[in-house]
Amino acid sequence: MTKFPYLKQDFLASIVVFLVAVPLCVGVAVASGVPAELGLITGIVGGLVTGLMRGSSLQVSGPAAGLTVLVFEAVSEFGVATLGVIVLLAGLLQLAMGFLGIGRWFRAISVSVVEGMLCGIGLVIIAGQIYAAAGLKAPESGLGKIAGLPGAFTDALGSTSALASLAIGAGTIAVIVLWKKLPKAVQTVPGALAAVVLATVATLAFSLPVATVQVEGLLGVIQPPGAEAFGELASPAIWGTVIAFALIASAESLFSAAAVDRLHDGPRTEYNKEMIAQGAGNTLCGLLGALPMTAVIVRSSANVNAGAKTKASRVLHGVWLLLFAAAMPWALALIPVPALAGILVHAGWKLIPFRQIIALWRAHKGEALILVVTAVSIVAVNMFEGVLIGLALSVVKTAWEASHVRLEIIDKGAGPIQAYLSGNATFLRLPKILDSLESLPQDRPVELDLKGLHHLDHACRTALESWAERHSATGTEPVKVTEPEQSVEAEKVTAS
Repeated sequence: MTKFPYLKQDFLASIVVFLVAVPLCVGVAVASGVPAELGLITGIVGGLVTGLMRGSSLQVSGPAAGLTVLVFEAVSEFGVATLGVIVLLAGLLQLAMGFLGIGRWFRAISVSVVEGMLCGIGLVIIAGQIYAAAGLKAPESGLGKIAGLPGAFTDALGSTSALASLAIGAGTIAVIVLWKKLPKAVQTVPGALAAVVLATVATLAFSLPVATVQVEGLLGVIQPPGAEAFGELASPAIWGTVIAFALIASAESLFSAAAVDRLHDGPRTEYNKEMIAQGAGNTLCGLLGALPMTAVIVRSSANVNAGAKTKASRVLHGVWLLLFAAAMPWALALIPVPALAGILVHAGWKLIPFRQIIALWRAHKGEALILVVTAVSIVAVNMFEGVLIGLALSVVKTAWEASHVRLEIIDKGAGPIQAYLSGNATFLRLPKILDSLESLPQDRPVELDLKGLHHLDHACRTALESWAERHSATGTEPVKVTEPEQSVEAEKVTAS
């Protein structure tokens, strides 16, 4: 026992994580448009492969609700057979980023962009899974899903099977929400698992006309990518999907790692090694034709809260998933699809950062705007382009804030007008600077003091030269310029 001092704690934690993982693995797979077993395979790889590797010792990896939208789009466009190639290449890209030491740079991504990404994903998941809960086909686009909801509810009201299906989905959500209000002893069984079991029992007991999970068997769904799938790489569109998989999965995993580190006092995450572990897991998932994986905060927090001390708990959870998938595949066929939709609606709701949006709006309206625009862009366009829009806004905002410049004008009524520029003079603030200088009286001499500038870029320097020439062209004394400090890389601004 001295060799494994925490075996008991890790064993018990692994059982809890396994029970949390089963409905989520199956639900994410079904929502992604692939066989349910592929979600379990990704969970198994996340436990047995990624779980054994160094990086973040207590976070758990597997299929994530955050990638559901992206996977569904990829499967719709390229087919299930090509999914393995996409995941394989994304995994190799993650490995390369890990070995090149890029992992820690993901910590520099604006939190507003990440929160906006999760918010957008949450909205699309909720909208899409409401259709699944009613047994209806969802529109393909995010806007279409949301715009079509009133019509979907109208259609459901006229169908007995749709109403029964919606009742199972709504009941599942209600059980998950109310489960947390029950005694602690009852809560040792995860709410999502209890909801699925109760929904399954209700469906069987009342013979409800609702769809259940289609089962093909573990070995039957493993499809290593073939030559035809690799032939899809000739399409430029697939490379954008590969990059999106790699970047979004990496960002989710590393932000999850930072969150998990705040939950325990154990070893801190080694970000580049965690990136390598995620890349290794996704590479294997790609070879098996399974779903992509990320570190998942729900399973990771369950692991920590259950008392896990070492990586043994997450490895053991992978063992239990393997035994379940191999020995009890028949159990999957009993699970109602609307129950899984209910689980994902709840998961999508938790992805929407209501409190953060309110707090950001009070303290940093610009960051709140980035969050909202990123979320809306993901709903309106797609995940990859929505995140790029968010990142671009974040960069522009940072550049704008970094270019603070102050122009102070002193006019004593007689003699030259004195203009003092200080701060960072960049092209972003050029209109403001020129508007102020051009409003000065043309018949008065001007002294322009640039000593307070920390930075003067080429665009500003050229514009100031042109202004000085124009101001002096009317016969007024040439503009007198006091040069910036030597540390500022700026050429002399003069009037010819």
